[in-house]
Amino acid sequence: MIYDIVLLVIGLWCVLRGADWFTDGTAGLARKWHVSELVIGLTIVAVGTSMPEFMVSFLSTMRGSAEMSTGNIVGSNIFNILLILGVSAVISPLVVTKATLRRDIPIAIVVSLLLVLVVAVDGDINRWDALLFLAFYAAYLYVTYRISVNEKKSEPEPEDSSAAPISYGKLILSSVGGIVVLVVGARMMVDGGVSLARTVGMSESVIGLTIFAAGTSLPELATSVVAARKGSSGLAIGNVIGSNVFNIAGILGICAAVRPM
Repeated sequence: MIYDIVLLVIGLWCVLRGADWFTDGTAGLARKWHVSELVIGLTIVAVGTSMPEFMVSFLSTMRGSAEMSTGNIVGSNIFNILLILGVSAVISPLVVTKATLRRDIPIAIVVSLLLVLVVAVDGDINRWDALLFLAFYAAYLYVTYRISVNEKKSEPEPEDSSAAPISYGKLILSSVGGIVVLVVGARMMVDGGVSLARTVGMSESVIGLTIFAAGTSLPELATSVVAARKGSSGLAIGNVIGSNVFNIAGILGICAAVRPM
């Protein structure tokens, strides 16, 4: 019991510290590349902070526990929208741009409805469904990339001459190091939480829907909260939207392609 609590505390520290490094690194790269923070949040940050969901869902799928895998994804998406955006907005009001309202939020809604439709048809997610999800995500990445290119051409961000330049090496090291610490910390928290849950007699299905979902969403929570505290609304919102899209189209697509669910 004491070991599990210590594991949770250390994991929480790692998640928060890793999110700080990762946010600084990716925001710095965004400024150097003249790419908006929203686009970075929708892609790099979203995929990176969703690695815990991917690991848990992939391992669950390989072990034949499709309910735990899908429960982790659906629970994580609910956690992202209700708790992460809620906490971030309490810390600092989030500015939602018209582009986000017209483009990014509808995409997240469409991929969620696509999951409902796929499962409602025959009650499973087969390899054809997986290819549909992966094609959707590939198209999503392409559209996001084109938007980034257009933004770079039409609205280049001026260099901040008052700030000391940071080398690419330091920014990349901060980003990569941050995501490694994020994943390790989230894994420690999930392991400690699962052990505690089993000690008090919770079933594995409940663990997947609650502790796994909340635990694997901690990187998104930490990253969005830190971004909101630093005034980066685009990064905070883009992280949540991008993570939700990647969770369904990317993670479930890969898992079901390896083993139909």
